[in-house]
Amino acid sequence: MFWVLLLLPAWAVAGVACTRLCLAAARAAAVDREGAAAGREHDLTLYEVAFLSGGPARVAELTLVSMARQRRLLLAHTGWATVVDPRGRDDMERSVIGAIGPGGQSRIAPVRAAAAAADAVRHLADRLVVAGLAVPYGSRTTVAAGMRRVRLATAAVVALATAALLLPGSSDLPRSLVALWFALPLALTLSCLAIARVEAHPYSHWASPAGQRLVGSLVQRVGGGAGGDDRAYLARVAVRGVRAIGEPELRAALAHRDDHRERRD
Repeated sequence: MFWVLLLLPAWAVAGVACTRLCLAAARAAAVDREGAAAGREHDLTLYEVAFLSGGPARVAELTLVSMARQRRLLLAHTGWATVVDPRGRDDMERSVIGAIGPGGQSRIAPVRAAAAAADAVRHLADRLVVAGLAVPYGSRTTVAAGMRRVRLATAAVVALATAALLLPGSSDLPRSLVALWFALPLALTLSCLAIARVEAHPYSHWASPAGQRLVGSLVQRVGGGAGGDDRAYLARVAVRGVRAIGEPELRAALAHRDDHRERRD
């Protein structure tokens, strides 16, 4: 009966992992219901779109692009940012200007990082969470982490079943019956994964389902082309990031920033 000692932990691992995933999915569904009503009444700003699409880094990126297009900030293809107009028009712009420093010039990479971590972005995130459009920080990876735990539990059940079947003299039952007993917790984990993928996928690190729907409706309105007015252009940058930038020199400046950061790391 040694196989029973392996079956018990298989059931325990599968049961705990599936229970945690179900609870995480239930909490995510509750957040979606709470945010759906508020989301219908919320008119997103471009900063909010940027946060829901790419988080704090995207907000900083959008601010840099917006100021550069207004000729109040120069972004050189060499990876440097230079202040032209030191008067920020909102908290985000003031965060960027403060990150550049009193000298009026700085590398783009540290400016972007400092602006993304500024109080203005944190307050923006808090407002979106209260509105039900952004995922609270502690819950951003809950469902995804739950699925990872269930995958690990699946692998553990398979490993325990293999050990029970291969160890000599570990069972007084036919191997087919032992395998059938282990097939039950395996079926539990696999079915839980299948249901979670249908009901809770895809996941967003920043936007709640209500927030994703609002961003999706904005994408449909602004379209995917390079033309349009300045707000439509910035909306595409907010949603898609650097790859939506139309000006080659500006895109090169931000791309150079990424290359510099990778070399430093």
